[in-house]
Amino acid sequence: MTNLEKYDKLFMESFRVKAEDLPTITYRGIPAWDSVGHMEFMSALEEMFKISLSTLDVLDFSSYEKGKTILAKYGVEL
Repeated sequence: MTNLEKYDKLFMESFRVKAEDLPTITYRGIPAWDSVGHMEFMSALEEMFKISLSTLDVLDFSSYEKGKTILAKYGVEL
């Protein structure tokens, strides 16, 4: 499984969304992605990719697309 497939799967499982909806998903744009859902997702993301996100990056992680940019900073190629 590629890193992009892992990333997509985590989004779909965490927020119960379909693959075709991923590009438009934003923080608080769906009920499941609230503050609690966000922190659970960040924890799962760190565990999956064996990284430790900075507080600023956790706060800046506001959409599916923005997440790709942030992960690239940590050497995660999607």
